[in-house]
Amino acid sequence: MRIVSVNTWGGAMFEQLAPWIETVEAEVLCLQEVTRTPGAGGWTRFEDGERSLPQRANLFQDVRALRPTDQSIMLVSDAGPVTDESGIRRRQDFGIATFVHEEVPMVGVQTSFVHGEFVDHDDWSVEDRPRTALAIRVIDRPHDRSVAVLQLHGLRDPRGKQDTPARKEQAERLAELVERARAEADLTVVCGDLNLLPDSETFTVLGKLGLTDLVGRADTRTSAYTKPTRHASYLLVSDPAAVKSFSVMTEPEVSDHRALILET
Repeated sequence: MRIVSVNTWGGAMFEQLAPWIETVEAEVLCLQEVTRTPGAGGWTRFEDGERSLPQRANLFQDVRALRPTDQSIMLVSDAGPVTDESGIRRRQDFGIATFVHEEVPMVGVQTSFVHGEFVDHDDWSVEDRPRTALAIRVIDRPHDRSVAVLQLHGLRDPRGKQDTPARKEQAERLAELVERARAEADLTVVCGDLNLLPDSETFTVLGKLGLTDLVGRADTRTSAYTKPTRHASYLLVSDPAAVKSFSVMTEPEVSDHRALILET
């Protein structure tokens, strides 16, 4: 089973992202920074007082069009204003989405806010935005086993990626979701843009559940990201012996994040 995770940067590099999504051949595709703007397509402009970024108006629908037979779920963490190509101000949902190949039975879904609760912003906040986690259970028929795949986009702190009390609480909420979502015999995968440093206490919390990080200190940012800290995305598994291969994708560049690709 191929499981792929990437922070899509709101689809800012959609010309590169779209052909890659069509050819990546993932049984489970986990995407962070996914947008949805009801009634709009094409491009929007996002601003939060610190950044001004182009985003796809409806990246969730864009990916559904590229993978039309997939089972798809989008989980919204918060929403706020964007400006479309005509200069009209619209409400945009922001969150994560998981796409599952049509031949893979999906037998369970669990969700949780791991930081805060849903907020409908009048103006986007620079910090302390809520975060969600999405867990699914699927059947890996070739290996006659069930697999729990959990993804999240960890909270962003403009002061950096060091541990904080909020990140400790996020780790504990995530651990609770792992325990709730998986069955005893499941192969468990936790992935996403955790917005953490490699020595974060989060990995100790998840390690107590038998989860091992495969990324370590690898660079998970692309040339589109110009800040010096190169750590962001991680992937953890409950059984490293089940891993056939794991890679941090360097080419093609489809976002300011590198994709994580797991074969089990």
